[in-house]
Formats: sequence, structure tokens, C-alpha cells
Amino acid sequence: MKKRILAVLIATALAVSVTGCAGNATSSSDSTSASSVAESSDTSTQTSSDASSEDESKNESSQEESKDLEANYTKYTLDGDLTQHMIDMSRLNEGNKVRLANVIKKLKNGEEVTVGFIGGSITQGTSAGNDLCYAKLTADWLQKTYSNAKINYVNAGIGATGSYIGVHRVANDLLSKNPDLVFVEFSVNDTTENTERNKKSYDGLLRTIWKSSTNPAIITIATTQEDGTSFQDQHAEIVKHYDLPMISYRNTILDTIKHGDIVWKDISDDNIHPNVPGHKIVSQLLQAYISDVDKDVDNISGSESDFTTPATDAPIENGSLIQPSSATDVTATGAFGNYEQQFGGFDGFWLFKGTSDADISATSLTFKVNAKSIGILYDKYTKAGCTADVYIDDELVTTLNADFTGGWGNYVECAELKSFDSAGEHTVKIVPKGLEGKASKFGVSALAIA
Repeated sequence: MKKRILAVLIATALAVSVTGCAGNATSSSDSTSASSVAESSDTSTQTSSDASSEDESKNESSQEESKDLEANYTKYTLDGDLTQHMIDMSRLNEGNKVRLANVIKKLKNGEEVTVGFIGGSITQGTSAGNDLCYAKLTADWLQKTYSNAKINYVNAGIGATGSYIGVHRVANDLLSKNPDLVFVEFSVNDTTENTERNKKSYDGLLRTIWKSSTNPAIITIATTQEDGTSFQDQHAEIVKHYDLPMISYRNTILDTIKHGDIVWKDISDDNIHPNVPGHKIVSQLLQAYISDVDKDVDNISGSESDFTTPATDAPIENGSLIQPSSATDVTATGAFGNYEQQFGGFDGFWLFKGTSDADISATSLTFKVNAKSIGILYDKYTKAGCTADVYIDDELVTTLNADFTGGWGNYVECAELKSFDSAGEHTVKIVPKGLEGKASKFGVSALAIA
């Protein structure tokens, strides 16, 4: 099975890959003697030749296996079941199954199990709704399959959020519900505009979930935009470091489209979000993986995934959000009002409203926090959004722009402000600049600290 999956992934990468990689160059020391250089050159040539022959042999074997798999390819129809080829394509990483096997044993024993989902708008259910999104379909399938168990379902998806926001809200929004199994989906909201930040936050998110008190199993999910854009490859580096399961809807759906079985509009009403049939496929891929683990559950034992060494340098772990409803660290609000209504999936926000002739020279929203890492969740507006300067310990660290004129709608954006070597006391001050001669606004949904 692993060989078949490897072969398919290689074939698919040639067809749909949208990322590239840069090579490295090395040079030898000038002090190396001529004889040593010659000897090294001969050895290097031989090693290179051996490696080349081995690679050619592997490629030939993979190509043959790929041909065999393609020769037995079964056409997929939207009203039918998943094909084995689609399931194979989805197994980007089978992963360590020990914790998942423990969850399945609890289900088989008729115990109470809490299943949680965290991600962006796809997890939230955009284009499918609360009852037909992949998360609810998967929870319902678990309840039907293990009918003697009690399934508690928690959907912590929030649209337009990536893993940076996710790692700061996971404790309150999901881990507080004591999950036994957690599904993580952020591959279309994490982008290469902030590659290193998103890798650190995704790493920290997985570590925070894994080390939480209920020892939950984790299954990661990779989704995609229509053109193949996805943070799947970067997430996969981290997932494979810990040997966690990763189920790739991206690989499956792009390959199925490549074979001409479906077109994108069959499974999505825009360029990102799966529609009802698309969500069904995501859930079916998860169901297939869990079913396969179930079949072998009595033979799965041994050590769990090893989280001793982080996958990235200084991952962001154990984050939290300072929000209006629970803030005790606000020392000044100036012209910022405290609003309780929801905005962008978050409860409450601080809002500055400036008029064309208002004097805002002394206005600031100020926090005093103890943190190692500090970030902010601020609001983007299609109308009247202005800028604000952000100071940490009286140092200007960035200027944020709330303007999203011509965009798809208002939403909550995030920014990493500053990190330190260790946790300590810091003052954060947000100073709105307004729009000259115009009404303006700047909103803050939360301060993110870790």
C-alpha cells in the first residue's frame, strides 16, 4: 500500500504541483591538497554514480507501479462511493495510529467520546451549512458506526482565520471541551505571505493540542484552492516530523479532476470552499482512514508520536486571547469603545470611531501584559478603515491598516507584533491615526499572547 501511495503522489506531483524548491551550493577548501582533492573527486563520482543508479532504479519501479495503478483506475462519480485510488491519493501521511486506536477502542466499548474540529471557513461549514459540512458529517458517521457510544461534537472553525489565530484560541474554544480526537484544517488560510510565522504557529498548535490534559489523537487535513494553492507542503513537513496522520483532500480532488471524472464546479461554488458534494468527499476520506485503523486496531500498540523536539524554531505554544469580555489587562481605552456584539466570529471588540474634525492626539488603547510573544487581532473594513500605530514598551513596532476597500467583506486579520527570549512584563499601545477630513474607524478584537 505504501509503495502504491508513493507512486501515485509522485505522479500527481508532476501534474499538479504549484511549488518549487531552491538548490544549495557548496565549495571545497582552498587548503585541500591535490591528492586529497583527486581522491575525494573519485569517491564523489563513484558515490554520485551509485546514487544515480539507485535513484533510476527507484524511479523505474515507481513508474511501473504507477502504470499498474493507473491501468486499474476506477472512474469516480459524484453519486457513488470513493474509489480506492482516491483513498490512496489522500494518504499523504499514514502516521502513528496509537492514540487514534485508543479512541476507537473507547468507541467500541460504548464510552463517551468528544470529537473536535478546528480550522477556517471550510471547517466552519461555508458553502455546505452546519449540518452538511465535513465536520458534522464525520461526527454523525462516528455516532452511526459506533452506535453504543456517545459522541460529543465541537466545531471550532472560524472563517478567515489561520493557525496563528488558531493557536491562540484553541485552549478556550476547543481544549476546554476535553476532546479525545481533534481534526486540524488550516491549509488554505495559512499562506506563504507569512511562511515562517504560520509554520511556527501550526507547529505550536499541534503541540498545544497533543500535550493537553486529555491526550487527544490528532488527524490533520489538507485542503486546496482551485489552482492548487495550499499550505499543504509546509504543514506536511511538521506533520511528518511528529508522524501524525495527514489526509489530503487536495491531492485527491486535483487528481480526480485531472482524470476528467469531475470538474471543480462540481465540488465547489467558488475557488476555495467545498460545496455539499465537496464536504461529503472530505468526510468520506476521513471515514475511510478511521475505518482502516479500526480493522487493525487490535494490532496497534507501542509508542505514541514523539513530540520531544519541536519541528520548528521557537514554535508558538499555549497562546491565549485578551478580549473585551474577559480583559483585565487594559489600562487605558481613550476613544475606543467596548462593543459586545460579534464581529468576524469573535465576541466583542474595541472600536475607535473618528470624525472628520475629531482631536485624537491623546487617544490610545493600552494593555499591560506578561508574555513572550505578542500579536494582535484587528478588524478589516470595506469602508472607512484607517491606520493605527502599535507601540510595545514605547517602541513603534508596526503600523496596521484596517482598510479593505473593494474586498469581499469585513473580517478579523492578525499580525505578529514582537517576540522575546523569555516571558516578561510589557506595555502595548494602539494609537489610531484616523483619516484626514473623513470619518474613520479602527477595531481591535483581541490581543494575542503566548
